[in-house]
Amino acid sequence: MKQSLFEHRHMAEWEQFSLLLDRLERDSKAKGADNFLADYRRICQHLALARERGYSSFLNDSLQQQVLRGHQQLYRHRSHFGAHALGFILAGFPRLVREQWRFVLAASLMFFGSLIAMAGLVYLFPELVYNLIPADQVSDMQSMYDPDAGHLGRSMERAASEDWAMFGYYIMHNIGIAFQTYASGLLFGLGSAFFLIFNGLMIGAVAGHLTHIGYGQSFWSFVVGHGAFELTAIALAGAAGLQLGWALIAPGRLPRAEALRVAARKSVLLICGVMLFLLIAAFIEAYWSSMTTPAPLIKYLVGAALWVLVAIYLIFAGRTHHAPE
Repeated sequence: MKQSLFEHRHMAEWEQFSLLLDRLERDSKAKGADNFLADYRRICQHLALARERGYSSFLNDSLQQQVLRGHQQLYRHRSHFGAHALGFILAGFPRLVREQWRFVLAASLMFFGSLIAMAGLVYLFPELVYNLIPADQVSDMQSMYDPDAGHLGRSMERAASEDWAMFGYYIMHNIGIAFQTYASGLLFGLGSAFFLIFNGLMIGAVAGHLTHIGYGQSFWSFVVGHGAFELTAIALAGAAGLQLGWALIAPGRLPRAEALRVAARKSVLLICGVMLFLLIAAFIEAYWSSMTTPAPLIKYLVGAALWVLVAIYLIFAGRTHHAPE
């Protein structure tokens, strides 16, 4: 293609992109910012074609200048994203948890309340566990936490190289539970309430049974570390689901669809924090909780420290005089 035809075909795009760069250099949120990446890619392609076809240095220099300006904007946008993500982790997420404290409290009472109550009941009445969990699964649980088995949290020994695979498994498994608990909130909150209580009952039944048969030390030393993040994440996922359900039950002056949209915006942010907690929990579970070398006392101390850390983070992080809740 001749240079004159190439310029005629794309000149309007170059001029529009130049104007877009002018606006973005003045205001990063200027009109057209959403199309920046697509426009930038096209300019890069045009520069590559101009060089390959040996077009004039004037055209190449002009396109090169636009690409350089575009690269600066691209770096600027990525930096803003990183800053926003860091700000959300350090302050935005815990602030949102405190803002939604009513839903967090309700979800925590359902989940941790059912967990503690069932653990106590199964410990006092051991046969109750078989009303919730099939006998073969109970047997599998016992083999995973048998103090004489030489391993923790799994039915057999695994090589260190398999920890990465287990890390991925824990992430997918926990995210599945969290998303199920959250999304079922669309059933007017009943689905979230059900899964919070159900998961609490199941975990409590396992805890009560293993403690009753004398496997308590191996079980609790395994779960105490990653449980700080994992169990808290399940409760927060339930809180996000209850928020969706409440928007449908009591939309206020808004139409239900609009109330749900507003609630979904905040609840999705809450779920982003839940995903971060589950990622941390999976890492701890794969690389620390399953280790048999540390003494149980060390694991208890580390686990207690992690629970305190999570509590301090959610209660105090993001509290500034200029950022009221």
